[in-house]
Amino acid sequence: MATGQQVPAREINPDALNAMLGRAVQDMGAALQAPLILIGDKLGLYRAMGDGVPVTPTELAKKTGTAERYVREWLNANAAGQLVQYDTEKGTYFMTPEQALVLALDDTPVHLPGFYHVLASLMKDEEKLTEIYRTGKGMGWHEHEKGLFEGTERFFRPTYLANLVSNWIPALEGMEAKLKAGARVADIGCGHGASTLLMAKSYPNSKFFGFDYHLPSIEKAREKAEAAGVSDRVTFEVAAAKDFPGKDYDLVAFFDCLHDMGDPVGAAGHVRTTLAPGGTWMIVEPFANDDTAANHNPIGRIFYSASATVCVPCSLAQEVGLGLGAQAGPARLEKVVRGGGFAHFRKAAETPFNMVFEARG
Repeated sequence: MATGQQVPAREINPDALNAMLGRAVQDMGAALQAPLILIGDKLGLYRAMGDGVPVTPTELAKKTGTAERYVREWLNANAAGQLVQYDTEKGTYFMTPEQALVLALDDTPVHLPGFYHVLASLMKDEEKLTEIYRTGKGMGWHEHEKGLFEGTERFFRPTYLANLVSNWIPALEGMEAKLKAGARVADIGCGHGASTLLMAKSYPNSKFFGFDYHLPSIEKAREKAEAAGVSDRVTFEVAAAKDFPGKDYDLVAFFDCLHDMGDPVGAAGHVRTTLAPGGTWMIVEPFANDDTAANHNPIGRIFYSASATVCVPCSLAQEVGLGLGAQAGPARLEKVVRGGGFAHFRKAAETPFNMVFEARG
C-alpha cells in the first residue's frame, strides 16, 4: 500500500462491538483488581476473613494492623468483584466458604493468590519483555523479578496437592509400589520444591533429589525441606536438566518445565542415561491440544500468555533455543522425548490444566 493511501472503511457490527466492549469491561475490572488481591494476600486481609465471621472495615483493619480508610475501599472493590460478600443492612463484609477456600486458606487445591504474585512480577518486567520482542533475544528465568519464583510455586502447588499422589503417580505403571517400597527420585526444575516435598512426605521410604539451575530457588527449597521435617530424605542441589548428577533413578520427574528448556531433546537424552533399568520419566506439562485453534479458549489464554512472557523467552535465552512454548501439544512433546532416545511414550493422565506423560527407554 502506497504511503498516504487511506485504508478503506469497514462496516462495524454494533452487536459485535458491544460484545467486545462488554468483555473488555470485565477484563479491565479483573486487571485493576489484581493488585488488590495481591495486597489482600500480603497483608492477611483474606486470611482474617476466612472464618466467615462478618466484619466492618474498622474491625478488619484492627485485626490486620492496617489503615481503615484503605481497607474500606478494598472491601468494596472485592464485594463488587464478588470475592467477598456485603450485608447491606448491617454494613458488614464476610466470605462464603467457597470464597475462603480460594482466597483465604493456604494449601488448598484451589488456592489462587499465587497467580497474582506471578502477574505482578511480569508487570514489573514489562519494559524488559517489550525490548526482547523488538530484538528477538531471550530472557532467562533468573532475570525476572523475584515475585515470579514464589508465585509460580504457589500457583502450581494446589494442582500438585490435588493430583500428584492421588492420581498422577498411580497412573504410572508400577511406580506407586516402587515409591512405597523405597525408590530413588530426581525432580528436575524443582524450583522451591513443592512437588519434591509433597512426594517426600507421601513416600517416607524413598530418597528424593531436587535439581534446579536457579540458586535462590534451591536455597528456599532447602529451607522448606528443613521446616517440613523431611531433610533426612531430600537433597536439593544446583544443576541443569542436561547435566544433573546421579544414576539409577527409578523416577525422574519434570513438572511444568520441559517446554521452558532451550534444548529439551538434549535434556531428554540426559534423563535416559540416569534412569535405572525399568525406570520411568514422568513429564507434567500444561494441557494443550495439537491443533492450535483448539487451544483458543480461557485456559489456553492463560497458558499462551504465560508462554509469551515467561516460557518462550526462557527457552530462547538458552543454547539451541527450541522455544516449544507452554502449548506445544502432545505430538511435539512426543517428538522431543523420542528424540532423546525413549522408545515408550504415552499419556498417563490429564486434568483440565495438565497432561502427564510416561516415558521409558
